[in-house]
Parts: sequence; C-alpha cells; structure tokens
Amino acid sequence: MGTAIIRLIAASTDCQLTGAATEPGHAQLGNDAGAVAGAGRLEVALGSQPEVATADCDVAIDFSAAVAFDSTIGACLDSRCGLVLGTTGLAEVAYLRLREAAREIPIVYGRNMSVGVLVFTELACTAARLLGPEADIEIVETHHRHKADAPSGTALQVGEAVAEALGGRLGDLAVFDRFSSSGPRRHGSIGFSSIRAGSVVGDHDIHFATDEEVLTLRHRALDRATFARGALRAARWLAGRKPGLYSMADVLGLEPRDRLPG
Repeated sequence: MGTAIIRLIAASTDCQLTGAATEPGHAQLGNDAGAVAGAGRLEVALGSQPEVATADCDVAIDFSAAVAFDSTIGACLDSRCGLVLGTTGLAEVAYLRLREAAREIPIVYGRNMSVGVLVFTELACTAARLLGPEADIEIVETHHRHKADAPSGTALQVGEAVAEALGGRLGDLAVFDRFSSSGPRRHGSIGFSSIRAGSVVGDHDIHFATDEEVLTLRHRALDRATFARGALRAARWLAGRKPGLYSMADVLGLEPRDRLPG
C-alpha cells in the first residue's frame, strides 16, 4: 500500500510527498522513498519514525499494522496534521483513542477506501431493506495468505451497514464461528466466512438467499491502487478541515456508513 500511494502522489500535480515511514529494520531504510516505490527519486528518505515523517505535512496516510497505531496517532497529534487511516484489526482501546484524537485533528477512518466498495455497501443495504429479514445473509471474503485479521475490515463494514438497514446491530446478528455451534441457522443472523489463499488482493461476496432465489453481490479488487487512489482522494478532501472523525462516505457526500464499532 505504501508504494502504491507514493506512486500516485508522484504522478499527481497537486500533492507532494514530504515524509515516509516504514517498520524498523526494513531493508530499504535510508533509501529514497520514491525510488523504492518505483516512482523515481523524490528526495525523501524512507525512515522508521512517524514523528519525523509527519513533521512537515498537511495530511498523513497510514495503512500500517494495528501495532503501529499508537505511534501514528501520537505523531499526527504532535504535528497537528490530519490523518487518513486505513488500518484494520484495531482493538477497542484504539477506537476510543481515535475518537479522542478527532477532537484535536481531522481524521478520515475507512476500513476500505475503494469507491467501488462504497457503492457495493450501498447496494447491499438496498438489498437488505427490500428483501427484509426473510433472506438468509452470508458474507464471504477472500484475501492473500499474509492478511492477519479475519473477518476483513471491509466485511465487517458491510455487515454493520446491512445490520443497520435491517434495524439491528451487527454484534447481535453476526455469526463468525459455526464449528463450535450446532443446530439450524439462527433466523435473522448474518454469517461470515474468511478464506486466506494465494495473493488475492481482496474479494467480497454477500449472498441473500430465500427458498426461491439467491441474490449475490460481489466486489473484486484487482489492484491495491484502488485503495491508494481512494486514500489520496480522502487526503485532498481532509486538508484544511476542522477536527472531527470522518468516513469515506463523508468524502463522497454519501450517508455515513463506516462508523466505528462500539
């Protein structure tokens, strides 16, 4: 994701890379971040300290692992810069800190920043409202073998929106584990399945099944650039905004969908 974002910044006419950070011990530390991303030299060294990378920026974009969340938020607060955050698998305490930080800086949080996924979510909500609770709903997501969290943040985002469209909460309707349970499917539940295989960028399917028909909606990401492009769009929108916690739906002018859990 980092290299995809840097390439898009380098190709843009209205954005400039002012800092770049990766994990400590990375083999490319100290090298030019643009060259590492295959975008040509940008005269920005790749470092490992978020506070250095954010020292002279308007908006930071972060897709790193959940373990880096505290240092990222701290760096943005110190620098008083906005944050576009696409990290998934965050703990509840991180969501609490995100809300607190949004009182001081503007933040766009999106578990998936693809515009197509926003459309996918809107269609899923429409299907849920029209088909009603009589349809059995199953969400199936497939990602590459290295993805650490399951279900994916996107699957949870879609599930939360669908549950809301049905007048409920995902925490009350979700079924994540059928191995340890027995008996027939619980009426009104939303089932989740996760597949980890190969180098799949990200596939999400949602099935609405009745006794007479099955409706399936699918979103397939073919290139990580789709997430990077959405993140850069969010960064442009966020620059100069007042403090607050925003979503990609806000960026696109849609009804907010991607609220924080809890």
